[in-house]
Parts: sequence; C-alpha cells; structure tokens
Amino acid sequence: MITGIKGVRFRRAAAVVATTGALLAGGALSAPAQAATAPTVSAKGAFMLNSATGSTLYSKYGDTKRPMASTTKIMTARVVLSTTGLDLDRKITVKQAYRDYVAARGASSADLKTGDKVTIRQLLHAMLLPSGCDAAMALADTFGTGTTVSARTKSFIGKMNTKAKDLGLTNTHFDSFDGNSTQNTNYTTPRDLAKLTRSAMKYSTFTGIVKRTKTVTYASTSTGGTRTYTWYNTNKLLGSYSGATGVKTGTNTPAGPCLVFAGTRDGKSVVGVLLNDQYRFTDAAKLMDYAFGSSSAATMQLRTLPSGAQRD
Repeated sequence: MITGIKGVRFRRAAAVVATTGALLAGGALSAPAQAATAPTVSAKGAFMLNSATGSTLYSKYGDTKRPMASTTKIMTARVVLSTTGLDLDRKITVKQAYRDYVAARGASSADLKTGDKVTIRQLLHAMLLPSGCDAAMALADTFGTGTTVSARTKSFIGKMNTKAKDLGLTNTHFDSFDGNSTQNTNYTTPRDLAKLTRSAMKYSTFTGIVKRTKTVTYASTSTGGTRTYTWYNTNKLLGSYSGATGVKTGTNTPAGPCLVFAGTRDGKSVVGVLLNDQYRFTDAAKLMDYAFGSSSAATMQLRTLPSGAQRD
C-alpha cells in the first residue's frame, strides 16, 4: 500500500452507487441502447472517460490514490514522445546495466541483449508490449540528464513528475520509470491515469504501438549480426474484444492486477482504468459494453499468450 494514503474498503453492494456519471447526454457518446445499468466491477478503483470530450462515463473511487504498477510506463512513453526534436530511428546501445536491473528486481523483460543497437521506436515497442522494464530503463537513461545511469534515470523521473503537473494530474507522483517503486510514492488515481492515457493517445506512434498484439523486429548485434526480437502484447483484450485499441497492463504486489484500456466502436471512443482488479479484462469488456450499448463481454474469449511470452 502507499504510505500515507488511506485505502477505501470495497463494498460490492455499493459499487453501482459509487458510479458517478452514466453516459452523458449530448456528448459524443449517447446513452447506450443496452446495458443501461452501470456494471459492477471488482476493481478497487475504476474510471472511464469519453475520449472525444474527456467527460466522465464511469467512476468508482476515481480520485483515490493507488499504486499503478507497469501502467507507469504510459508516462514514460508520454515524456519520450513529447521530447523536442525526437528521432524515433535514433539507435541506442543496450547496456548490461539494463539486464542487471531486471534480474535484480525480478521484473518483466523484453530480453534486450547487451550490445545490441535498437531504435527509440523499438524500445517503445519493447516497453509497451511485453512490458519490458529493461526497455523502460533504456529510455529513461537516454532521455534523462547526468553523468551516470543512476543520475540520468533519476532526472527522467523528475521529467515524469513535471509532465504530470503540466497535464493537471494533481493526485499523481512517480518515483520510478517502470512502476517498480522502492519508496512507496509511485501512485495515481483512476481519473488521473485515464487523463494521462487520453493525452498519450493523441500521439499516433503511441496508438500505433499499443493496439498491436505482436511485434517482430530486428536489431544489429555487437558483432555485426542481426537479431530478431518477437514481443507479444500482455493486454489480452486485444484480439478478444472487438474494437479494443490498447493500452497497458500492470501487475505487482502492492498494486495488484491493473489495466488501462481503450476502445472504439461506430466512431465512439473511450479510455478506462482498472486498478487492483483480478477480473480486469472481463471488467474492461463490461465497461466498454456499457459505453457502446453492447453485450460482448458475456461471450468474449480471451486471447491466449504463447508459452514463454511475458505476463504482466
């Protein structure tokens, strides 16, 4: 749990009452023809907004601060993508420090190999699909300032917090570039995380990556050879729920299973957040059904990740 932040006990009977805002009349999303009653979800915190207007569609303890695990990487990507003069094809050499970090933390990995030369674009894929903490560290090290890896990653985290303030995320704070907090001060609220994601989805590079179920890409090795990387998206909604367009999973001990999701049907788009939800994929489908006036969740078959693929 987050130090100094009081949890809120979840009462199943009050879940619907806690929902603030059915679909707003007059917005880009009209009142759904089906699923007129707001669904009950297992998340300790949940929020869904209208992508076009930013208006609230659903909220359950939407302003309660909670740890967010690897959904932190949405902000990592957001900071990188807003960098002035960004060259997505710039090549970065993978350092042993990135592999050592993952091994020491037991963190999710894109299995980047020391000495390989990968582009910023490839690092974004490696971070957002298999949730590679090695890739997140590589980006933080590249876009931070300082004379050491430690100094540069710390500088980058500072940029994440500055960006949070710029975006008006008043209940969000980062102490890591990947969600592996050491100080118990890496937190957000469902509302803030949805707002952050809505902002990130305005970058075509971001939306193009997070909607992919799989990426196969190639990198130069330190000996001049070519290595093939295959990364699978840990977000099982993709390929399972018609219209799902992203975004990011996250799981660790303090945060529990988390999911930031997005979807579009018939020109209507939503972004949603589920924090600490053991049924995150089916609950996301239920919320999108609520928004779209559909009933897909009941029959949805979740995509199966291949053996050996990262889970997050």
